[in-house]
Amino acid sequence: SPTVYLTFDDGPNPTATPQLLDVLDAQGATATFFIIDRHLTERTAPIVRRIFDDGHAVALHTHTRALMLMTPTEVADTLTMAADRIERLAGRRPCRAFRPHGGWRSGQMYAGLAEADFALVGWGWSLWDFNWYRTPDSARLANRLARRVAAGDIVVIHDGHHENPRADRRYAVE
Repeated sequence: SPTVYLTFDDGPNPTATPQLLDVLDAQGATATFFIIDRHLTERTAPIVRRIFDDGHAVALHTHTRALMLMTPTEVADTLTMAADRIERLAGRRPCRAFRPHGGWRSGQMYAGLAEADFALVGWGWSLWDFNWYRTPDSARLANRLARRVAAGDIVVIHDGHHENPRADRRYAVE
């Protein structure tokens, strides 16, 4: 059957991520969680372990566009250190996927990804949960996404926030 790739960015969020995992389990769905290294702590590591244990993928994300300006080796080292830290705290290594903050990328970033053997993963056109200048509304977002999604598309929803991992993400859970 056609596959749509469901991804979550900016976690782990101590409130929203476990609730999302419950929803995914109830629906028999799997997803990829693009987590921000600095949001992974001793307190949130059990959430990431659960992501792995529930059969979802964990991938790398960033809270900043600074990687665009780094040398390829700096990008590779940053990703490798983040993957090492996830493995140390959560017990497993993330997959070799990376999503840059806001989708921003550069030639140096691509070279660094190749050096570290990571693939950049974006999303399908207009298949994100950002609702220009409006408070996110779960029903409105679900309708918009359902109208646009097609086989092979990647959808991105935020379970955290690049600055605030505890951001209210009830709309994502709903």
